Amino acid sequence: MINDTLFFMLIVGIIISAGLLLLFVWAAKTGQFDDANKMLNNPLYDSIEDLNDAIKKEKNLKEAKESKLESENKKEEGKEE
Repeated sequence: MINDTLFFMLIVGIIISAGLLLLFVWAAKTGQFDDANKMLNNPLYDSIEDLNDAIKKEKNLKEAKESKLESENKKEEGKEE
């Protein structure tokens, strides 16, 4: 009984370990780990224009959310009256 359980746990552990190993090998071959510092160093290479565009996008998004909230509030006020 105990030997069967240990054997089953051993087989399941080997299968899971092999799967994780294959996943790691696939990721390494497809270049998933090639540019680890790119994401960390991206802000260093952003131009002023890129940063200004990002600020404009954030501002537009904030304005759109506020206008949507205002329109929803107006609709609710109209329904209550």
